[in-house]
Amino acid sequence: MFNLIIFGPPGSGKGTQSIKIAEKYDLVHISTGDIFRKEIRGKTDIGLKVQSIIEKGELVPDDLLIEILESAMNKHINAKGFVFDGFPRTIRQADDLDQLMKKMNNDVTLVLALEVNDDEIISRLLKRAEIEGRKDDTREVIENRINIYNNQTKPLIDFYKKQDKFQAVYGVGSIDDIFNNLCKVIDKYM
Repeated sequence: MFNLIIFGPPGSGKGTQSIKIAEKYDLVHISTGDIFRKEIRGKTDIGLKVQSIIEKGELVPDDLLIEILESAMNKHINAKGFVFDGFPRTIRQADDLDQLMKKMNNDVTLVLALEVNDDEIISRLLKRAEIEGRKDDTREVIENRINIYNNQTKPLIDFYKKQDKFQAVYGVGSIDDIFNNLCKVIDKYM
């Protein structure tokens, strides 16, 4: 199996690129954000818990995340692999994912990080908030999410570098240019 993690700051294009990669390489796209939004729309117990957390710009608790992730993966037992979009976000989550993968006799193949500066992120997310009417994309919440990313997620770079699985890709430019640059890296690992 080919298992890919895509991470980067909020608004870096992870979701867009993850979907394109999943389609091109016939992988299952797993987005914790999409799962959460579906649960929120359905007003499930998980959705209501998650909604109050997300609206503050905070991260969902690890135990809940791994449970949701395992359930999503178990729905695709014959998959060629997975593209994890928005997970893991912390060292603890990365450890939890490694344990989950071992349990499934698998592992993470490659970790790609989209590198985008803070001003570009803020601009993209404010524009997205206007277009999509997303309440979780106010300037204050965006800045909080960037701080959380810098403090909790950036340490994953060293975590995955030590495992020789990390590659950074510049995340500014056209969607197709960024996609082509990501594919050049993925093709070396396939």
